[in-house]
Amino acid sequence: MKRLALAALLIASPALAQPALLVVGSAHFANPGRDNVNIQVEDVLTPRRQHEIMAVVDRLAAFHPTHVAVEWPRDKQTEMDKRYRDYRAGKYVLSRSERDQIGLRLAAKLNLPRVDAVDWNGMPPGDFKNYDFEAWGKAHGFAGKLAAIFDPAKTPIGPMGQRSVGDWLLQINQPETLATLHRTYFDMAAIGSAKEQPGAAWVGTWYARNLRILGNLRTIASRPDDRVLVVYGAGHAYLLRQMGRESGAFRVLDTVQALTPR
Repeated sequence: MKRLALAALLIASPALAQPALLVVGSAHFANPGRDNVNIQVEDVLTPRRQHEIMAVVDRLAAFHPTHVAVEWPRDKQTEMDKRYRDYRAGKYVLSRSERDQIGLRLAAKLNLPRVDAVDWNGMPPGDFKNYDFEAWGKAHGFAGKLAAIFDPAKTPIGPMGQRSVGDWLLQINQPETLATLHRTYFDMAAIGSAKEQPGAAWVGTWYARNLRILGNLRTIASRPDDRVLVVYGAGHAYLLRQMGRESGAFRVLDTVQALTPR
């Protein structure tokens, strides 16, 4: 009986020891235009939107994160450290980016020592033309499918409109919204032929990027009681939640619950 009890404890203990992960997916507040499908976001620096963003930060603070991670290259952590120090010292004015508006604000509110940079977005190995499904598709009769993939009107992320920032983020982070957004990558993967598969190759690099991000999140979550909140482009949210859960590295918590007003 003692051996059975010990075995049950060993099986259960990894789950008990998992740090928590809360993934907040967002459209890019600053409208950088660098995504496959770009969502136009109205100016988040207006007094109304600033008030709404501060309300979101207050809700997320209730998660009591021990780490706030953002979409910034890990190898440029020193730049993020300086930005965060300057912000806390009153020497840096927050940009429109969600990294600043949510990430820096939240970390400062909680008096965290740093904001963790966890992104990687390097070039894939080999010749890039083997991954360039857009150029290949245009040259091989896939123009219609590409237009559908990149059509902002078909994205499940609607415009902010008259909704508050909090309500908009709540809609973005609904599981069905993220699942619909994630399916777009399967459409990209289908751009190819029997001999050439640039779409599948590119989507493979997308998965690899998210695996690297997950690895960076695992690195900062060094203690079983760590609580990591990560703010990222919405296209990453489905995979980061899935990978965090299936890897056994994290207890992935409910973002909808965290963003719902109490």
